[in-house]
Amino acid sequence: MESIWEAGSRRRREQPVVTVQPSDDAPAAGSGWPTDIPAVAQVLREGIELDPGVTFLVGENGSGKSTIVEGIAIAYGLSPEGGSRQAMHRTRPTESPLSEWLRLQRGVGSSRWGFFLRAETMHSFYTYLEENPSTSAPDVPFHEMSHGESFLALLESRFDEPGFYCLDEPEAALSFNSTLALIAVLSRIADEGGQVLCATHSPVLAALPGAKILEVGDWGIRSAEWDDLEIVNHWRSFLDQPDRYLRHLLD
Repeated sequence: MESIWEAGSRRRREQPVVTVQPSDDAPAAGSGWPTDIPAVAQVLREGIELDPGVTFLVGENGSGKSTIVEGIAIAYGLSPEGGSRQAMHRTRPTESPLSEWLRLQRGVGSSRWGFFLRAETMHSFYTYLEENPSTSAPDVPFHEMSHGESFLALLESRFDEPGFYCLDEPEAALSFNSTLALIAVLSRIADEGGQVLCATHSPVLAALPGAKILEVGDWGIRSAEWDDLEIVNHWRSFLDQPDRYLRHLLD
């Protein structure tokens, strides 16, 4: 049973990232990539408010959601190519300079643990783990598993304590049922005092109850309800009448 001291300590502990604000030397919009992306420009003007639990950035390709998640993850101290604060693997640097222009306020008493999961670099991360095995708890053979299986195995082994978790389009590797499993993991993390920032195209993932949704697009960043998301309306229309969409592509 949780003691009175433990309960009080948990109540006083803030989330890992309280605020994300632009630094004093952040460039103005239109100063070149990525400042010419409306969502990035808004972050560099106003900062971005994250939920203490789960925040989703939802938007089309090129809208800036992945750039923002990447910038915040690196500013927190996570590996640019995925992994925890201790991961040191690098292949070809492609990250934007956004992290250099952000100032993060850490939560009082919060965990320093974090993990950056990005679908596009998982193959190289698994290789890094093979070449640098843990002496305490050996990892499963990720390369010998399917893409989706390896993702779920990584979730089980790394998403196991309160901390700051950044995910970039994790649904890319997951089936419908596996996406539901990820929802359960994110919900557990939030319930245990962790914090999640996730860029996604998935209307299924974004349906997590209680999550904060920020829709990213030509307008910049705006708060949204799940029912009002463009991606939800597109999927509803397509599943209702797929021929209406496909005949314009195939004619």
